[in-house]
Amino acid sequence: MRWRTNKLVHFTYLAAMNSVGSPSPRISPLDGLGRSAVAACAEALALLSFIGKCSVALGQWVIHPSRIRWRPLLHNIASAGVGALPIIGLLSFLLGIVVAYQGSGQLRQYGANIFVVDLVGISMLREFAPLITAIIVAGRSGSAYAAQIGTMAVTDEIDAMRTLGIAPLEQLVLPKILALLIALPLLTVFADVCGVFGGMVMARAQLGVGFEEFLGRFTKVVSVTTYLIGIGKAPVFAAIIAMVGCFQGFRTRGGADSVGRQTTRSVVQSTFIVIVADAMFSIAFSALDI
Repeated sequence: MRWRTNKLVHFTYLAAMNSVGSPSPRISPLDGLGRSAVAACAEALALLSFIGKCSVALGQWVIHPSRIRWRPLLHNIASAGVGALPIIGLLSFLLGIVVAYQGSGQLRQYGANIFVVDLVGISMLREFAPLITAIIVAGRSGSAYAAQIGTMAVTDEIDAMRTLGIAPLEQLVLPKILALLIALPLLTVFADVCGVFGGMVMARAQLGVGFEEFLGRFTKVVSVTTYLIGIGKAPVFAAIIAMVGCFQGFRTRGGADSVGRQTTRSVVQSTFIVIVADAMFSIAFSALDI
């Protein structure tokens, strides 16, 4: 009787273990690093493939302009451009104030108050304005792109579009890319104006440099090349943000938790790539002595 009881307990334990599942084997740090590297390489290759498909679709738009989706394009310009003006203007204005305030203490010690114009003008137009604009747009519009496409992927709307003969790239991706290519340079110009104005306000308050004196020196020390360098970065940043956001949206699988995960990943990746691209621009411009 005791033997049968022990055997029944043993079988019950085995059944419970099979239903719960055996504990997963421990993964060594080196194994985890290798798996992460393989996953990163696979995702990078998938991103390159996605960029190639978008380039082919864009080429078809150029060859056949009648296929351009004007309504989604204008809608995305309004949402990504006009809707971002308040936050970009405010943050650029505050950034110009901070740059002028941080430099005023050092400039005052050497009696070089007027050189605050050089500090604010060159730093804002060349680096800070395009970078802060791209980061804001990545967090605002890039995440929205990933969430929208991810939600459509989860609810099988993208498969339904393919069934109806509608190309998802032409309907969902290309209008967003072209909209950011148009909107981000214009937002960068707006950020330039707001940032320089913030620097002017702080220069007058801390260093006694009036608006007329500030603008008079600004036109002398800030060249057109400095302005064009900042504007030239904007289309590259726009392409990065739109591509990464849409790419992560298409990679959404499962349910709502996957949408949130891919949205977060799109913001992190696009911000990281934008900063790396900005660093590469700086190295290239320094090598070219621009």
